[in-house]
Amino acid sequence: MDARGNDLPARDLAATADRPPGPVDLKPVSDVFSFHAVIDPSTMEKKVLFGYQGWFACPGDGSPLGAWIHWFRAQDPVASNATFDAWPDTSELQADELCPTQLPLSSGKPAVLFSSQRAKTVDRHFAWMKSNGIDGVFLQRFTLELADPKFLALRDKVAANVRAGAEAHGRVFAVMYDVSGQNAASLVQTLMQDWAYLVDTVKLTASPRYLRHGGQPVLAIWGLGFGDRPGTPQEAKQLIDHFRTNAPASQRVTLVGGVPTYWRTLTQDSKSDPAWAAVYRSFDVVSPWSVGRYSNESGADTFKKNLIAPDLAELKPLGKSYMPVVFPGFSWHNLFPTAPLNQIPRNGGKLYWRQVYNALGAGASMLYVAMFDEVDEATAMFKLAPQKSLLPTVGSFLSLDLDGLALPSDFYLRLGGATGRAMRGEIPLSPTLPITP
Repeated sequence: MDARGNDLPARDLAATADRPPGPVDLKPVSDVFSFHAVIDPSTMEKKVLFGYQGWFACPGDGSPLGAWIHWFRAQDPVASNATFDAWPDTSELQADELCPTQLPLSSGKPAVLFSSQRAKTVDRHFAWMKSNGIDGVFLQRFTLELADPKFLALRDKVAANVRAGAEAHGRVFAVMYDVSGQNAASLVQTLMQDWAYLVDTVKLTASPRYLRHGGQPVLAIWGLGFGDRPGTPQEAKQLIDHFRTNAPASQRVTLVGGVPTYWRTLTQDSKSDPAWAAVYRSFDVVSPWSVGRYSNESGADTFKKNLIAPDLAELKPLGKSYMPVVFPGFSWHNLFPTAPLNQIPRNGGKLYWRQVYNALGAGASMLYVAMFDEVDEATAMFKLAPQKSLLPTVGSFLSLDLDGLALPSDFYLRLGGATGRAMRGEIPLSPTLPITP
């Protein structure tokens, strides 16, 4: 999906005929670890980093667009125009944070949403990260939008909000460019110019909370090499060489590649030109996409055997780092009505935790969680509506009890915090869930 909410197929969603079996097996975790420590910004090692879309806007939020962005089509906030599946929990938000819709609740009041333009709301998200022991985020920056002054202003405001939130709550953040939908002719120039702007004009990397690794600021580029994304191997090499060695010293980075699942074999979601092999291996950190590549715990086990373990074995001798992607579930029914609601069920956290168990068990020392706030495709880990009774009375949306389990709205935030504790050895790595509702 591109930054404007239009799909650009890339995810090869796994078949979901087999639902995850059985009820969750929950066990408690000792609450002796401090969740409030300031996160070390000098390394990606032992970090669990969430994707942060920050792409939500609504009329009246003060943005230059003054429009519904990533919530509704046609600027009409009714159920038939919704473009998201997971319903966020907005119960803690204050009156000046709310975006009223035309979707009624059972109380008769209108359902409300939020905007990433509002600093108070983004600050609240970072407070949730702190209270649950989550390290920080990769802020998504969509290159397709950057030529539009209004969208650029909107994204710059979100970046400022994220910076302020990270600084206020001791989290870390870094930029991740998403090249989906980018004009191929301007791909290289767009990324080089915007990064120079963020470093030299916005001074984003001057933040004490900006994530560094190997002595350099971290920058991620997601989408190079995918079959339906722009860029040739030569253009990708030009970008990598620029950001790692040729740019002015202040703009040089440790470069993370958000690459295709099958980067190692140049098959399926990867472009097949042999020149891509060297490109993928020239990133400092390789992070293959996995969302939708399996639909249950058994599929996650197969993915570990066939992809994660061989990926690690390939990269270790090259001195490259590896950052697997894990996700809680998936659904995009309102974007694509022919797709089933709850297409990849969360199974009460068991699908997510099996991926964590597999990745850490295979030897991964950093993880990327997709995503913190992605409600469009229902991979969001932040607070979601816990009960169906709290959803609008019209439309098709997900609440956390859809799989038949009573979970609090912050369940996946807590599970995200437990992921970091397991990675750091503060709790045992176990195949069973480390928290109770």
